[in-house]
Amino acid sequence: MKKIYLFIVMSFALLVSSCEDYYDTKNDPVIYGETYFNADLSIDKACYKPGDKVQFTLKEIPSGNAKIRYSYLGQTLSEESLSSTSWSWVAPAGDYRGYMVSIYEVVDGKEKIYQSIAVDVSSDWAKFPRYGFLSSYGKLSETIIQNNINNLNRYHINGIQFYDWMYDHHRPLAGTVDNPAATWLDLMGRTNYLSTVKGYIDAAHSKGMKAMFYNLAFGALSNAASDGVKEEWYIFKDKNHSEKDNHHLDEPFRSSIYLTNPANAEWQDYIAGRHKDVYQVFDFDGYHIDQLGNRGTVYDYSGNEVNLENSYASFIPAMKVASPDKRLVMNAVSQYGQQKSIAKSDVDFLYTEVWDESKSFEQLAQVILDNNTYSENTKQTVLAAYMNYAKSGNKGFINLPGVLLTNAVIFSFGGAHLELGEHYLANEYFPNSNLQMKSAMKESLMYYYDFLVAYQNLLRDGGTFSAINVQSADGKLSFENWPASQGSIAAQGKKFTDRDVIHLINFTNANSMEWRDTNGTQKEPAQVADAAIRITVSKTVSKVWLASPDMNGGVAQNLEFTQTGNEVALTLPSLKYWNMVVLEY
Repeated sequence: MKKIYLFIVMSFALLVSSCEDYYDTKNDPVIYGETYFNADLSIDKACYKPGDKVQFTLKEIPSGNAKIRYSYLGQTLSEESLSSTSWSWVAPAGDYRGYMVSIYEVVDGKEKIYQSIAVDVSSDWAKFPRYGFLSSYGKLSETIIQNNINNLNRYHINGIQFYDWMYDHHRPLAGTVDNPAATWLDLMGRTNYLSTVKGYIDAAHSKGMKAMFYNLAFGALSNAASDGVKEEWYIFKDKNHSEKDNHHLDEPFRSSIYLTNPANAEWQDYIAGRHKDVYQVFDFDGYHIDQLGNRGTVYDYSGNEVNLENSYASFIPAMKVASPDKRLVMNAVSQYGQQKSIAKSDVDFLYTEVWDESKSFEQLAQVILDNNTYSENTKQTVLAAYMNYAKSGNKGFINLPGVLLTNAVIFSFGGAHLELGEHYLANEYFPNSNLQMKSAMKESLMYYYDFLVAYQNLLRDGGTFSAINVQSADGKLSFENWPASQGSIAAQGKKFTDRDVIHLINFTNANSMEWRDTNGTQKEPAQVADAAIRITVSKTVSKVWLASPDMNGGVAQNLEFTQTGNEVALTLPSLKYWNMVVLEY
């Protein structure tokens, strides 16, 4: 959380229930038609442990002799005839693997893909985190709660950040452990319901998702003294402790947020105790720690300068010691504190809220690469990267091309994107639901998240990024090695022991190389078919296959190729936003 804008108040009436939860076809037929989407193929959980039963549900059996195919990285594991709209599959024994399941039929000698879905077999979410969010906890029915979680489940979201679920930052539990309040006001004055928060936690757990409660590392409201927060715990803008550092908020927010010193041991004990109260009432899996980035020069009560960036190095382990069985994630706002305090701490993965310090696609990818370096390749990255930001003050729709190009970059570099909740996330104040997804975008993102899961062992599990020589053989495409260049196809290679992976991202028609697409004007790339290319290799290639979230539901297809010396020639059947070409040796 870096900034909070008050224009989000305009959308306040939409927070309890939006068209994501309920479709009024009589009074709002346009919105219904634009945004309604219901996946044809689904599974019962976001992730599974090895040996678990995976339950599939299909809306309708296609006519003909359709088959179900289970595959791993382009290799068929097994097939069976499709005879029912409901069936199960036992997840293979290997841990931390992604699979693609497709329903297909051979028609006139060619495969026709009807449906596809990915399956994540991972015993711990930290290996391949896919983070979503919740932001509104009014009096919601079990049906709405379950529908929202079902939607996130279809995108394989395996962890949820419960944003602004709490009462006061310094006292997140309303009421007491023995008598928790049934309702309470959040920071903005919205009424939150105990039943809704608990209902969401239970629904998330039923899908194998982690439920993480949000709170600042150092937030206290104006009433904090009455709850035992001491003056000596704050940070100040001056050496004489006359002005507390604060995040100023006007009405309808109940209070500004005053900042304590995360490194103060007494504050650590105090807030850890308050969080233990939370855990006794709510079955949260852990604590999502937020901050406010660089606060400039600040001081403790005694007038000593506080190195806020280093202070999290003691705060995070203190939270782990206090609740050792609970998970931790911490926001590094514009990477503040990431290298010095967070990357090698007890957090499950690295979470960066990306702001204008990293505007370009190249800089966005570099955040992920830097996080890999900071954690010595031991932790994954999730980016809170808010699309169409300048549009989020008014009602409208998210621009699909900007999102898909940004996700192509994030996913191909091994990251994940915090963007999906009850609505699409386009603002750091998560309840802002002004920008909706059209049905075409929901479907496209479904394929992108299937792709992220099915090929996670190539996207997020080892390998070394390297330059790759890709050339056009027929003049249809123009290639440039990463970093991305406007007007060309960005090519990025990744080397494994037995294969090379080549990511091709299409910036040919891009009108901006800034990932945020802040005004929602990024252009859709023109699709190119049957483009001949040449790739320089150093080994004898045994197999070439291609997969794309823009084609055949992400299902891999083998490509014919010829090799002459150190050059492989092949034809790309299609390129829209992003292709992944795999050369096996």
